[in-house]
Amino acid sequence: MIIVSVDLGKARTGLAISDKTGFLASPLCMIEEKSEAKRLEKVAKAIKENKAELVVVGLPKNMDGSEGDSAKSAREFAEKLTELTGIKTVMQDERGTTITAHNYLSQRDVKGKKRKHQVDIVAASIILQDYLDSH
Repeated sequence: MIIVSVDLGKARTGLAISDKTGFLASPLCMIEEKSEAKRLEKVAKAIKENKAELVVVGLPKNMDGSEGDSAKSAREFAEKLTELTGIKTVMQDERGTTITAHNYLSQRDVKGKKRKHQVDIVAASIILQDYLDSH
């Protein structure tokens, strides 16, 4: 089953994809879009083009496990994505993924604009790999 994950952001949204066996997550693309409606359309298009059968959306919980405005926005985005694509979405706790992504990129000496454009895709890959590992 092909699964796509989404690391939702207000300006940049990272996407990752699994292999058909659901064992390994890989970076897919980064969508730069500030308009929520356009971002939703672009994410839906990428999901359909890659023939995803499930979508995992990162859930930005607070460190204490509570959910704030960002988590609410992510849940609403996931619902709209399901309505638009007809593909089931599930939420995956994404606490710490951006920090882990930054650490990963630091170890590989990725800096500046290149890092800025890769961090969301790496975070999406971490979200998806966490989901795959837990299932």
